[in-house]
Amino acid sequence: MTDTVMRLQSARRETTSASGVSWGAIIAGAIVASAFSLALVALGAGIGLISVSPWSSANPSVATFGVLAGAWLIAVQLFASGLGGYLAGRLRAGWSETHEDEIYFRDTSHGLLVWALGAVISASLLASAVSSIASGAASLAGGAAHAAASTAQAGAVAGAAMAQPDRPAGGAGAMTGYFTDMLFRADHPIAADPAADAQATRILAVSAASGDMSSADKGYLSQLVASRAGLSQADADKRVADVFDQSQQAKTKAADAAKTAADAARKTGVYVALWAFIALLVGALSASYMATVGGRVRDEAPIA
Repeated sequence: MTDTVMRLQSARRETTSASGVSWGAIIAGAIVASAFSLALVALGAGIGLISVSPWSSANPSVATFGVLAGAWLIAVQLFASGLGGYLAGRLRAGWSETHEDEIYFRDTSHGLLVWALGAVISASLLASAVSSIASGAASLAGGAAHAAASTAQAGAVAGAAMAQPDRPAGGAGAMTGYFTDMLFRADHPIAADPAADAQATRILAVSAASGDMSSADKGYLSQLVASRAGLSQADADKRVADVFDQSQQAKTKAADAAKTAADAARKTGVYVALWAFIALLVGALSASYMATVGGRVRDEAPIA
């Protein structure tokens, strides 16, 4: 009788001191979940690329594409994390003398650990892959664009230098040059005057930046316009005012376009973050639940 009691006490001490975490099963489940997740992401990317084409006008809208991508991401987490959790439950150690509530808690924790470790592994691999792909694509595109731009720029700059050497080219300079051309348009051919063009361009650029044109600049530009375009002083004054108003409208339109693009990028970031959160939450629940399923199957058919 005494020997039996001592053996039971020894068994209880061994059961109590044994670790409740089977790290081997957790790591195995996380690796499988990560690999399966990457495979499904690659499949989804392939399907997404097949569904769109620059030559087709029937491509899905950005909103539709975003919803489908988010739904696919949720499905990836559901199946990949569930598979990893199930494997962790099946491969864990047996807890023969542990209460079923404690076993349920441990299985759920195993599934949660599989999901957490798998998410870290998948995020690291995806970040590395995306970085490598983006770097390679940028390098190839940059080389091609640089070669084409160098050839085109050489001809454009040479032509601009011959025609109007003092006028800035490209970007804001090209836009300001366009409004300078509007100032001096005439019904008859006029002689080129690079110095006058350069002065008018600088006045327009400074006025556009400040949002106002001084009376002295308006008067000087009106005299230049009246002299070169053959207009009366009143018509020259009106042209200067009209051109300046159009330049301000163009500036406002460009600023609004930049704000619209920034707001679209912000909304995209919000949607991506929300979809990612929902997908990860689904993955955590799936891994935890499937770990309990795997653990229950493992206990019904114990493995020595």
